[in-house]
Amino acid sequence: MGGSLFPKKAIELADSLKNQSCLFVIGGGEFANLIRKYDREIEFSEDVTHETAIDSMDILAKLLNDKLAFAEISYTIEEAKSISDSNKIPIMICSEILKENEPFAHSWDVTSDSIAAYIASLLDAKLLIATDVNGIYTKDPSLSGAELIKEIDVNELLTFEESSIDLMLPSLLIEYGLDCYVVNGEYPKRVLSIINNEDCSFEYTFIRNGND
Repeated sequence: MGGSLFPKKAIELADSLKNQSCLFVIGGGEFANLIRKYDREIEFSEDVTHETAIDSMDILAKLLNDKLAFAEISYTIEEAKSISDSNKIPIMICSEILKENEPFAHSWDVTSDSIAAYIASLLDAKLLIATDVNGIYTKDPSLSGAELIKEIDVNELLTFEESSIDLMLPSLLIEYGLDCYVVNGEYPKRVLSIINNEDCSFEYTFIRNGND
C-alpha cells in the first residue's frame, strides 16, 4: 500500500479489505519523502537514509493499525500467519525482519514496493501494489502522450529508468518468481476485483514474470 494514499485513502482501502485474507505493507509516505529531500540537500549515508525510510514505514503502519479494529501489528512472518489464522489482517512492521535478514543493498532504489515483494515471497502470496496512479505508464503520467501499460513482461521493466514502481522491484520479481499487479488504491473496488479474480475491466498493470 503506497504511503501516498495515507491517511484517508489508505484507511478507506484497508476498510474495504477487512473480510479478505491479506497482509498490509505500507510505504513511508511524506515522512520518507522528507528524508529523501534532506538527503538531496545534505547527503546522508545510504545506511542511515535506508534505515530511517523504513522507520517511516513502521510509523505509518502503527498509525494505520490504530484506525482498524480488524487488524493487528506483526513483527515477524510467524506472527503474521498467527494473526491471519485468527481472522485478523496483519500489518507488517518491516524494520526488524529487514535488519535481521538484510535482503537488499541500502539505496533509494529500494522502497516499500521491493519490501512488499520480499514479504510476499516469504509468504508465497500474491503481490499487489496499491498506489495513487492507475498503473505503469510509457512515461511520466503527468506528461502529454503517456499511455498506460496493461500488461508487461518483467524483463522489459529492467530497461525502465523511472516508473510508478521502484527500480529494484523488477529484478526482485525475477529472483522471487513473482507476478505483480499495480493498481490505483483510490478505488478500493479495483483492488478487491483483482484479489478475488473478478472481472477487471478497469485500468491497471499486470507485471508478468517471464519465468512462470
